Amino acid sequence: MHGNAFALRAVLDDIRSASPDLILNLGDTVWGAADPGAAWALQAEFAPPSVRGNTDERVAGLREGKEDMRAWVRSQIPDSVPARVAALPVRLDVAGGEVRAAHGSPRSAWEDLMLTEEPAGPETAGRTRPARLSELRERLDGFTADAGGQVCVVGHTHREMLAVVDGVTVLNVGPVSRQKDGLPLARWALLTRRAGHWMPEFRRTEYDVAGAVAWCQAHAPQRVGDLEAGWLRGGREP
Repeated sequence: MHGNAFALRAVLDDIRSASPDLILNLGDTVWGAADPGAAWALQAEFAPPSVRGNTDERVAGLREGKEDMRAWVRSQIPDSVPARVAALPVRLDVAGGEVRAAHGSPRSAWEDLMLTEEPAGPETAGRTRPARLSELRERLDGFTADAGGQVCVVGHTHREMLAVVDGVTVLNVGPVSRQKDGLPLARWALLTRRAGHWMPEFRRTEYDVAGAVAWCQAHAPQRVGDLEAGWLRGGREP
């Protein structure tokens, strides 16, 4: 979600048209600058947070760093929110154990499930590659087809990705906000069960980017607002 009420409203409208039985929230609920207070209110009413994201841990004070951003975000949300997001689980199994939801990986909100950082070097610093099957197996943390698992759905990387590991579909849903591919559309995914199998579908939703940008620049501290506005406008991390 990343605190983008403008994108979240559009996604919720799109989700309602699909009439799902359950909505899963993959975390990073309010860490953003496009009206995080309204974004939290929407999630609390329509899409209750299900798993804890890494920035939720920052909001809750479970991780140090980025103190100025944390202080501003916390000024925008009810006082009860930090404790509520701190209490969220790292992973959640639904649909009789067939679907597992997490933010980063089932082991940690900070771990990429589907990407692996390259060893540090003069030409590889900051680069990632798709995770190998052996890495995916380890990070799935016992979620296997033999145990009844069918789909593991995560976020965190802000990318749309899909893989199959020993019969388990692994789905990295694109972000509602803060895209990284240059396409400023809100992302979500629809899982449909047919004949005992889950069919994943990536969904993309237009939203009022100009309104989100204007809110950032009018209400957030200048440096935060300008950074967020550039990210939302361009669909790519500055």
